[in-house]
Amino acid sequence: MPGPLEPHWFKSSYSGGSGTECVECSPTREGTLVRDSKDPTGPMVTIGSGAWRSFIGQLSHRVWGR
Repeated sequence: MPGPLEPHWFKSSYSGGSGTECVECSPTREGTLVRDSKDPTGPMVTIGSGAWRSFIGQLSHRVWGR
């Protein structure tokens, strides 16, 4: 049986180019991993699928009025 996959980290296309205040995300089967892009070996937060969908839905509603 294969082991767990390595996370595929990405930054939002809305992240500023200054290199400050950025987070990276990586989808998993259980939800989404989030970490500070300036400290890739530091701690990460695991957010469950339902909570992540709710978070993104709220952002969409507030930012884009959807």
